[in-house]
This record gives sequence, structure tokens and C-alpha cells, in this order.
Amino acid sequence: MSKRAQFDREDVIIKAKDLYWAKGYHGTSMRALQDALDMRPGSIYATFGNKDKLFIEAIERYGQDSDQLLESSLAEAPTKIDGLKSFIRKIILEGRDTAPSGMCMVVKSVSELTEEDNPDLLDTAKRLLSDIEKAFTAILTSAIADGEVSADKDPVELARFVQVQIIGLRTFARATEELDAVEKFIDDIFVSGPFK
Repeated sequence: MSKRAQFDREDVIIKAKDLYWAKGYHGTSMRALQDALDMRPGSIYATFGNKDKLFIEAIERYGQDSDQLLESSLAEAPTKIDGLKSFIRKIILEGRDTAPSGMCMVVKSVSELTEEDNPDLLDTAKRLLSDIEKAFTAILTSAIADGEVSADKDPVELARFVQVQIIGLRTFARATEELDAVEKFIDDIFVSGPFK
């Protein structure tokens, strides 16, 4: 009879995600993982293979969580643009004091990882960033079809603009206590740049 795992795999992945998100890939040691996950090194290796494979599962989980938050924000809003604004508010303002890092875990990983690291790590982070762009493009294509955005706008250009604004605003929100200004900048995204 085989031994049952003495841990909840999902709980472990969530804890690993939060640790990698807070400290970054390079700042997360095996010792820190052991302590955060309450697992011995042998159990971590037996379950996930190595630190890199655990990181990939953790960042994939971050991507899934972001997808679910985007879907729920859209479902709760009267329009696609309102849904996008709600999503941005949640990740920038509501998550400001509760998230392990004010930065997006995917963006943080793309910034930190290099070609000298396991290439699967950077490839996964880049793919997740591309997936976000595709999701925004689909939403904005729908917003154009619904008449929320002018029909002469390019949804890919709009999606990239929104993504860049989110990256900048997350950093700005970490550096200021002027949350009214952050709120205004979120609204301004959809009336500036390529949205004009």
C-alpha cells in the first residue's frame, strides 16, 4: 500500500506562488521554500521534480487566478470597458495591501529571468504575458463590436496599451499614497492614447 501525501498539493502551489511572487525566482531559496511549504527537500523534489518545475506550476497558477479575476470582473460589469476597469482596480488598488508584491508576478519574472536561467521559465512567463494580451484583445474586439469603442480602433494596439498602462500603474501605486490619482489614471486609460 502506497503512502498518501501528507500535504494538499493546491495549498503548496499557492504558498509557493506567493513566495516566488514576493521574493522573485532568484530570491527564493530552497530553504525558504522548505519553510514556507513546511516540506522537506526530498518531498519537494519527489512531488515537483525541482525548484524550476515548482516555479512553473506556481506562475501558471498565478495566470489562472488572474484569468478568473478577469472573468468575474467582466461578468459583474454592465460593459466590457467597465469590466476591464473593474479588473484593473482590483489588481492595482484592492490588491495593493494584500498581494505578496505590488508588481505582476509575470512581469516581475520576465524582468528577472535571463537566457542563462532554465529557458522554460522565461518562455512560460512570456507566454503568460502573451495570453493576457490575447485576452484583452478579445475583450476589446467585443467592445468594438458592441459600440463601446470606435470601430476604427485596432484591438491589438488597444490591448497592448492597456497592458503597458497596468504595468506602469502598479509601480506608481506602490510609490504613492495618492490613491485618487491612481483611480483617475485608471479611468484615463480608456480616453487617452489609442482610445482617443
